[in-house]
Amino acid sequence: MHKLSIVDARRIAVRAQLLATDRPTSLVDLVRHLTLLQIDPTAAVAPTADLVAWSRLGPAYAPADLVAALGKRSLVELWATIRPAEDVGLYRAEMVAGRDRPPVAEWQKRHRAWVEANDACRRDILARLAAEGPLPSRAIPDTCAVPWTSTGWTNDKNVIRLLDIMSVRGEVAVAGRQGRDRLWDLAERVWPDEPPVPIDEAARRRDQRRLRALGIARAKTTKVPIEPYDVGAAGEPAVVEGVKGTWRVDPAHLDGRPFTGRTALLSPFDRLIHDRRRLQEIFGFEYGLEMYKPAGQRRWGYYALPILHGDRLVGKLDATADRRAGVLRVGAVHQDEPFTREVTAAVDGEIASLASWLGLEVSGRYPTVPPRS
Repeated sequence: MHKLSIVDARRIAVRAQLLATDRPTSLVDLVRHLTLLQIDPTAAVAPTADLVAWSRLGPAYAPADLVAALGKRSLVELWATIRPAEDVGLYRAEMVAGRDRPPVAEWQKRHRAWVEANDACRRDILARLAAEGPLPSRAIPDTCAVPWTSTGWTNDKNVIRLLDIMSVRGEVAVAGRQGRDRLWDLAERVWPDEPPVPIDEAARRRDQRRLRALGIARAKTTKVPIEPYDVGAAGEPAVVEGVKGTWRVDPAHLDGRPFTGRTALLSPFDRLIHDRRRLQEIFGFEYGLEMYKPAGQRRWGYYALPILHGDRLVGKLDATADRRAGVLRVGAVHQDEPFTREVTAAVDGEIASLASWLGLEVSGRYPTVPPRS
């Protein structure tokens, strides 16, 4: 049982996420280590996959690098994430098993019934992709017998919804993008021609890789979509001073190396801050996405970027990229703790670096909001 101070825990998490002084130099190696870049359509500053890469790689990173890696298929798009191509084998056995596994939850039953009712359309899609793929969804005729109903944006978007479900089943995959449109093809033509890893072994390896990327995590915690927060039996047990319960820690991060931190602006979807419970327990940092709140109810801004300084999260940056005007509009820098001159200078430098990377100018002076008393 490893006994860690709260500072130890923070530094393990920061170093594991490649946010210490030594920057990685390769985009593909970066994604291999992090295991994923999340895809999200919101790009008030920049797409989150690009922001996460920039936070680690620095000004040397260009979004074209990600496009190129996806084009070469060293990286692939899988379920709203970008992952190393070789990791797809860790999911394929589960995909195939899920096709025949009896549904349990009500939503699973509804999905299964809808897919079965539209099996002719599903087979039409597979045949068309085999003959003409890759194709955007709008190029695929809608022959669904039963429409998809939803209170959200997918209502009556039958082909898009069916493609998404077929991708979970491992039948189709995103082969690339044409602007914002996903290009679909048969999964077997997109993914590496390697045998799937058996389900239990794949789950064990995914947990190990996730812990290596997080450094420290709970064995079990709240279930979330896209990527779990917990890591099962991976790593070794640890306790953190002042925090209840047992953690799992990757022993590779317990090598005794001195920690040297830096200042970084993080995506709202960055994995360092994604698990809000861990964020509060280890960093004592309160954060939430406010883009869905009315403007008058926002504390930090529509798309506030958490600010990392060394091993502490010290504030949030309220910023928006106004590309038409050619400026990065900074609404405010919100302090979670009083900034020293050193921290202020470092944060100002990162804001200037972000604007330069985006090809924008910072929009003049910006206010600093002190911590709440």
